[in-house]
Amino acid sequence: MLYWLAELSDGGDFFNLFRYITMRAGGAFFTALIFGFIFGRPLIDMLRRRQGKGQPIREDGPESHFAKAGTPTMGGLLILTALLTSTLLWARLDNGYVWLVLFVTFAYGAIGFADDFAKVSKANTKGVSSKIRLLLGLVIAIIAGIWASILHPDALTNQLALPVFKDVLVNLSFAFVPFAVIVIVGSANAVNLTDGLDGLAIMPVMIAAGTLGVIAYVVGRVDYTEYLGLHYVPGTGEILIFTAALIGGGLGFLWYNAPPAAVFMGDTGSLALGGALGAIAVATKHEIVLAIVGGLFVVEALSVIIQVLYFKRTGKRVFLMAPIHHHYEKKGWAESTIVIRFWIISLVLALIGLATLKLR
Repeated sequence: MLYWLAELSDGGDFFNLFRYITMRAGGAFFTALIFGFIFGRPLIDMLRRRQGKGQPIREDGPESHFAKAGTPTMGGLLILTALLTSTLLWARLDNGYVWLVLFVTFAYGAIGFADDFAKVSKANTKGVSSKIRLLLGLVIAIIAGIWASILHPDALTNQLALPVFKDVLVNLSFAFVPFAVIVIVGSANAVNLTDGLDGLAIMPVMIAAGTLGVIAYVVGRVDYTEYLGLHYVPGTGEILIFTAALIGGGLGFLWYNAPPAAVFMGDTGSLALGGALGAIAVATKHEIVLAIVGGLFVVEALSVIIQVLYFKRTGKRVFLMAPIHHHYEKKGWAESTIVIRFWIISLVLALIGLATLKLR
């Protein structure tokens, strides 16, 4: 919205600054951060009053989690409202990629909100049926996949770009949309599975978002793509403003989610943010790089899949408990130790993901 102030500029005054994506990204970050600091405590107090007993705790979970009983959930509302306000304020609203990512984020956020609401209302850990959640998630991802294929330039439509290999494209044809669905749905659910400890999910999400934001900015500039040998996707640079807002809102939320958490993100936040990462990867043609940058989420999801399949086949467990962060809790690791070590892993993976931009 503020971008249009640049139209008032003659090229040499203050309003001209609003033409620059990096300047607006900085504004988006601080807007979302301040929003989180201002409205975080009032939102938490409201959630506590309305939810009573807070988020239900799994009876078969680690014993240390019972001390968290009464902590309100749906804290993702703080991130999403800060994200929406900041993005609408600072991004170009005539950019299709911005609306694509916002659509996926808030559509998945709505699914998560319904699930959280059902859990709190019923005072148990069973929310919306998993089949209904999956079906709705698939519909959203299908729309997003078709939308992305329309937005992409003709040379990249329905193509899969491979990292490291210069100028290599794989024509997925009609399989592009199913592939995009797998990326978006997989990302949303992987982040959702990771959200199990105080501060565990939000920091890796911010790290991944920051990495994808840099990638979006780079592939949206023809000069950078020519220098690095990347595929040029015009318009994706505006996604940097969305990711900057996400990081700002995420930090505002982390202020209250830091151990001991005053509020949980809930499915409202985890599904929305995971979906956002998947949508950005599809928009920027960096789906495979997302698997690297978000490798922590991939491992968390695989640990659940392996546990379920192995248990059904043998009646035994591979991990003491899944997702894998609970396995380490059962082994006696302190929650803070797990969280910080997983943060470190996320940062290393993000750097590897960024390195793929130069390795050609």
